[in-house]
Amino acid sequence: MSKTNADLMARRTAAVPRGVGQIHPIFADSAKNATVTDVEGREFIDFAGGIAVLNTGHVHPKVIAAVTEQLNKLTHTCFQVLAYEPYVELCEKINARVPGHFAKKTLLVTTGSEAVENAVKIARAATGRAGVIAFTGAYHGRTMMTLGLTGKVVPYSAGMGLMPGGIFRALYPNELHGVSIDDSIASIERIFKNDAEPKDIAAIIIEPVQGEGGFYVAPKEFMKRLRALCDQHGILLIADEVQTGAGRTGTFFAMEQMGVAADLTTFAKSIAGGFPLAGVCGKAEYMDAIAPGGLGGTYAGSPIACAAALAVMEVFEEEKLLDRCKAVGERLVTGLKGIQAKYPKVIGEVRALGAMIAVELFENGDSHKPNPTAVAAIVAKAREKGLILLSCGTYGNVLRVLVPLTSPDEQLDKGLAIIEECFSEL
Repeated sequence: MSKTNADLMARRTAAVPRGVGQIHPIFADSAKNATVTDVEGREFIDFAGGIAVLNTGHVHPKVIAAVTEQLNKLTHTCFQVLAYEPYVELCEKINARVPGHFAKKTLLVTTGSEAVENAVKIARAATGRAGVIAFTGAYHGRTMMTLGLTGKVVPYSAGMGLMPGGIFRALYPNELHGVSIDDSIASIERIFKNDAEPKDIAAIIIEPVQGEGGFYVAPKEFMKRLRALCDQHGILLIADEVQTGAGRTGTFFAMEQMGVAADLTTFAKSIAGGFPLAGVCGKAEYMDAIAPGGLGGTYAGSPIACAAALAVMEVFEEEKLLDRCKAVGERLVTGLKGIQAKYPKVIGEVRALGAMIAVELFENGDSHKPNPTAVAAIVAKAREKGLILLSCGTYGNVLRVLVPLTSPDEQLDKGLAIIEECFSEL
């Protein structure tokens, strides 16, 4: 008997908590590069990429070959019990890739939230301080500490009570919505005056390009001033590159384009081409602040995921995916701005860094009136036409594109055509 999406959705509803959301009522059966086939045999163009996890596409042959080879050697020992070379080799390569002209060390874990948790632990141990400053619109994870850092209550922490203390919120610079660089820096200074002395702040954590917040890009000048402020007060700067990392923005890490280096960098998502892997890379002196046994995890840095990540890094070199990222971004942005020109009262802004692309929708061209209803309609219409899209933003009024960098041009163009058709039907 063939399975249907409706049948599986019914089973899912009965077996899985409602807190585990699902954007599209589709069950994937197989996938290749930027095409996903559901259980009913229908094909979809994937502009979501597993939420920025598939920069090298679904089941890349080189990644699968590396994983298959590793499967036949060993799948688990727990690195803290018996080590294995792929972990060390990957850390060496990450150390070489992360921006900053200083000695680095890397910790491997399993998820982005876990990476952020450990970055905060490391910052606290290295500074002897406890406070952390995060930003409005931030997304850093769903564990308790990272929920405190995340700047969006609904749906992430709604109904769960107050989050951990010692976290303070500054304004993320956002010219479109009237928050200048000076406003953002002033909001940090206000924290120092009203809430916590600088000597009580261990770290300031920031996404170079906000993910869930709406794909807003931090201005270079702001990052330079933030770096100077951290240096002035002995505060560590943490760059959360979970979504921006592994080549999504046109450089392997987005901070390469920001003119400054962070003290600690978190990464995850696309680093292992769909296999669970994350980590923290930072100045060696800070990374060594925690004694043996204070870092790690049973599955942290799985040999399978390490093999996949090493293959991903080879694919980036061999297929020149950073160059491809820029080409993908330019092609999509050009097409989306063409659509914006036809619907200026609906599309307020098209923005991107590399192939991390957002389309922000407003009502009647008023930037004070976000339009989540139109975004939801576009996402649903696109799905009906065979295109998988995602939304984001504090008000849910931003379409985001995270298509695999390996997607061919004709597929990109087909996706753009579907998006334009959806706007014509609004």
